Amino acid sequence: MLGLAGTDQDAFAKRCAEARCRVCGEGPLEPVLDLGMMPLSDRLRTPAMLAEDEPRYPLEVAFSPVSKLVQILETVPPDVLFDDDYPYYSSFSDYLLKHSKANAEELITMRGLGSDSLAVELASNDGYLLKNFVAHGVPVLGIDPAKGPVEAARKIGVETMHAFFTADLAERLAANGTRADVIIGNNVLAHVADTNGFVRGIRTLLKDTGVAVIECPYLRDLIDHNEFDTIYHEHLCYFSVHALDYLFRRNGLFLNDVRRLPIHGGSLRLYVEPVENVGDAVKTMLDEERRLGMDEIAYYQSFAERVRAVVTGLRELVESLRNDGRTVAAYGAAAKGAIMLNAAGLGAGLIDFVVDRNVHKQGRYMPGVDVPILAPDELAARRPDYAIILPWNFRDEIVTQQTAYTDAGGRFIVPIPTPTVL
Repeated sequence: MLGLAGTDQDAFAKRCAEARCRVCGEGPLEPVLDLGMMPLSDRLRTPAMLAEDEPRYPLEVAFSPVSKLVQILETVPPDVLFDDDYPYYSSFSDYLLKHSKANAEELITMRGLGSDSLAVELASNDGYLLKNFVAHGVPVLGIDPAKGPVEAARKIGVETMHAFFTADLAERLAANGTRADVIIGNNVLAHVADTNGFVRGIRTLLKDTGVAVIECPYLRDLIDHNEFDTIYHEHLCYFSVHALDYLFRRNGLFLNDVRRLPIHGGSLRLYVEPVENVGDAVKTMLDEERRLGMDEIAYYQSFAERVRAVVTGLRELVESLRNDGRTVAAYGAAAKGAIMLNAAGLGAGLIDFVVDRNVHKQGRYMPGVDVPILAPDELAARRPDYAIILPWNFRDEIVTQQTAYTDAGGRFIVPIPTPTVL
């Protein structure tokens, strides 16, 4: 267990000793990684906000020996994280749109969904996925707490509630006769403070014959590939199959099937039902995790040192390039990008600007480092010598889109799993 420069490891160990698991409620927890005080990674600053003090919160990671859950200790209030200014819109990623369309169409066929069915998505964002059900005549309901994405979803004909999904909301919907044949939750399970309540809500809203299809980043990929920048305050939990199996069983559901997916640097797609029928894929992954030792703290103990090597390596690379008179920018104002820049200490003096396709992010500044966010065409127009791909999980999509930049001699840097110049 290590921290980055400036962190107090004795204090971190004490906080872990006093902490309790978000799922089982037991403690103490085992220390894994202390990233120090970090800004909120999706709180992109406007020019007017630059004069204000920027809030920072501890970003500390720990392991529960009982539930096998990896979690952060700090809980920032959801209404602070997902306010009306929340800037993430799923539809700006072509790869994600293709991935989501394939998922929706497979579920329609697999479950025989039609006009008398209901597909519900939790954290439905701008309707990027549910629109595929609408196109096939399947009734839908999206539920999302962010005002801007909800309005965008409604504009394209996706019925959406502006709300946080909770056990209470599920009970109100079910009492009014709303029950789902399919519940989808992509990259939301890790975001909720009341993890057990969220899963109980899924059970309440789901028909007894229904299925919940949930995607979440896989902890094994995060640890093995040094994906520390996916750790931020919105992501409260980091799941192994062991932790997921424990969580669902605790709340009346069963993880019956699982797939590994490449998206977001390595994810799981979970098929969860009210009736136990555990398939071979789940049993195989549980066996693999036991062989690797993912159910014990020893598996995680070298992670912090490897994180330090990535952070140090990236900063040294950028400083060397700047000392040689090279210019450096970045592509993608992603949440993980904010963590990477802050952890490596790459502020406006080292990174000239960041570009992003999301128009809601342009004209703002990266949290903690105050690097301006511009439109993507500025990459070819300004021609920095190097550009760091911050959302490295979309590396191939970005490189394909930016051939004008590379054809003009620009070079991309990918920071994960080790800083590499393409």
